[in-house]
Amino acid sequence: MVAGDIMLDRYLFGVTSRISPEAPVPVVHVRESNDRPGGAANVAVNLATLGVSTTLIGIVGRDEEAVTLRNLLGKSGIDCRFSESNEWPTITKTRVLSRSQQLIRLDREEPCGDAGQSLADSLASVLADTDIVVLSDYGKGALTDVSRLIALCRKANVPVLVDPKGTNFAKYSGASLITPNQSEFEAVAGDCPTDAILVEQGQKMLRDLKLDSLLITRSEKGMLLIEADAEPVFLSTQAREVYDVTGAGDTVIATIAAALASKEKLLSASILANLAAGVVVRKIGVASVSPAELDAAAKPQDLADAGVVSEIELLTLVDAARNRGERIVMTNGCFDILHPGHVAYLKEAASLGDRLIVAVNDNESVHRLKGNGRPINELQDRMAVLSGLASVDWVVPFSEDTPARLIQDVMPHILVKGGDYRPEDVAGGRDVIANGGQVRILSFKHGHSSSQIIDKLGRAK
Repeated sequence: MVAGDIMLDRYLFGVTSRISPEAPVPVVHVRESNDRPGGAANVAVNLATLGVSTTLIGIVGRDEEAVTLRNLLGKSGIDCRFSESNEWPTITKTRVLSRSQQLIRLDREEPCGDAGQSLADSLASVLADTDIVVLSDYGKGALTDVSRLIALCRKANVPVLVDPKGTNFAKYSGASLITPNQSEFEAVAGDCPTDAILVEQGQKMLRDLKLDSLLITRSEKGMLLIEADAEPVFLSTQAREVYDVTGAGDTVIATIAAALASKEKLLSASILANLAAGVVVRKIGVASVSPAELDAAAKPQDLADAGVVSEIELLTLVDAARNRGERIVMTNGCFDILHPGHVAYLKEAASLGDRLIVAVNDNESVHRLKGNGRPINELQDRMAVLSGLASVDWVVPFSEDTPARLIQDVMPHILVKGGDYRPEDVAGGRDVIANGGQVRILSFKHGHSSSQIIDKLGRAK
């Protein structure tokens, strides 16, 4: 169950190429708009995306934005228990972006007064069927009586996690876990110029507020986990590229809540949350992390970057790549004896997108296609050599005569084949085209082929 400040995040995307004649500001030609649940609603979406049955409690206005939020959250299967008010509007943040840069943010909000009793009544009505509670405080007024909510959870023996706001952390006393970022923590505890002082001040806060645990998120420095009965643990950052930190704290607390509700230990839950944060900051705007993305992030980095993979691993990695906005290119072949023609062909194929998948015929299918004495090299050897090429990301085997089934499962943006084929005659090509993708025919480098190499070796005897 999630309770807190519910918001609607509205994004306007467009292009800007001139300055307004009315004032020295850019003119944005809006091409696309996108509405997303924000604040506590984004926490709920993150939980639902991870497969958690989620109830959301909070305050909204009687307006179109509230209707939009209900519709968006309903698509994620979230049970909305909203209190509606005529006195204040649904909190709405509108961001204008051009070329992936935020130009301005427009906020529509009013202080929502005393919502404490309303939220307490809603919380009490669902606690009996709740494994864990998340209180998402954005300082907008929904959690003015957060101490009462924490007390209700403690009385029901339900763990309660808090994403705090402001400088009065005393109101969060008795929580199972609070998750401030380092700036929020230092605003309360004082400057912490060294890790040792950060740990010391964190342990003091743990004692003073009677918390079970404290997780401090530290941006590019990762996280610090402090538990009452364990040694402090520093977790290094998992993000290689940071596009937008908006909503990263929501993803962290949601992932921890999902893991704890599934009976994971807090350290394991924090490690997962650290991985999830590393994924979500590579996306624009408030976003969530899917189980496939989390699974891919949890794999050894060399597997996520390149290598020989199974079909199941490949589909997981492809899903994660799509969610990052990457273009998937796919090709296939026997690649029995790798030669310069293959290398040039694969390099050109890789240049068409962000990730190149090479599907390789297994030994039996090569024998059926090429005849006796083939393949010269075993499947694992052929795949190992291909995976060593800088142009190749993932290498996967298939056993059929054509990779049509595998292509249908992967559904790349671009399917590449070498030779004199017509796009519609390439195995799997019609499916890719029907899905809005492309089939590209590339020419092999003349003077190189596996058959020619085999003939030369035969003559050399």
